[in-house]
Amino acid sequence: MAIQPIIGNLPSIIAKQEVKKTEPTGFGDILTDFIGDVNKAQMDASKATQSFVNGDGIEIHDVMIAGEKAKTSLELLMEIRNKTVDMYRELTRISI
Repeated sequence: MAIQPIIGNLPSIIAKQEVKKTEPTGFGDILTDFIGDVNKAQMDASKATQSFVNGDGIEIHDVMIAGEKAKTSLELLMEIRNKTVDMYRELTRISI
């Protein structure tokens, strides 16, 4: 029995698994995607913490890194929100 090389089949495998990604078209889409990313980071940090508590073999530094990533992404999201609200207030003040 001959072993077939994967190189010959690789382009067809990649073509089958290729998923069409739609690029965000506006600020709302980008913000929605970012909120989803922040939520995922929060959930990953929670899972890492739970795995550490259960003794599933995850190291403490991995838990700390996941927590800091989640914290930083949430802080960035809050700053974006604050700047957006400030921008809206300034625009409404100018238009009056």
